[in-house]
Amino acid sequence: MKKSILILVLLFITFGCKETVIEKPSNLIEEDQMVNIIYDLSLLEAMKANDFSNQNKYPTATLFLKEKYKIDSLTFAKNTQYYASDVKNYKKMYDRIKERLQQETLKANGGKTQEPSTLK
Repeated sequence: MKKSILILVLLFITFGCKETVIEKPSNLIEEDQMVNIIYDLSLLEAMKANDFSNQNKYPTATLFLKEKYKIDSLTFAKNTQYYASDVKNYKKMYDRIKERLQQETLKANGGKTQEPSTLK
């Protein structure tokens, strides 16, 4: 009985930990282009979040992707899923985006680092 339970546990671990490979999309977006898209979408979302007056009409993400990058949202979703399946590389992509955002923030602040605000 103990042997059969041990074998079942080993089989479960062996097959349960198998990595699922996401197929490369037929219309693969190059990694650098994907980084640019995610960067631009981050900026778009930040602008929307900081527009308290709602006077500016920012494009939807779908419209933005279609106009600037000539791709549809399904293509973007499939490529996101593909790149996200490699967690280490996807993190590196986001680190590049974060670094770029930090550089642009520094430029916007005239080269001065901004102190985080504290609530009193």
